[in-house]
Amino acid sequence: MSEPFRAKTDQRWCEDVTLTFVNSGGTAVGSGTITFGSHVVDALGTDWATRESTAPLPVPIAAGTRKERTWTVCVDAWRVPLGMHIETRDVSVRWE
Repeated sequence: MSEPFRAKTDQRWCEDVTLTFVNSGGTAVGSGTITFGSHVVDALGTDWATRESTAPLPVPIAAGTRKERTWTVCVDAWRVPLGMHIETRDVSVRWE
């Protein structure tokens, strides 16, 4: 999995997160889950909270191929007061 590429959206409580998955194994990946850790950050860079969300992997990912996908990751709007935004810094994958 690549490092997440983040892009702002028009809502401070959401951002677009793009990941590239590479299957270097000998069999296709048929299922799995991505967990996003979105940090609520103020204008000075102080991290106030982290909220997790999950999404299914973009499967199947055939052996020896790569797949790119973008998710719009959001937290509840009330969790991101004016002057704050989110940064989805933590991404983990569970392959099945």
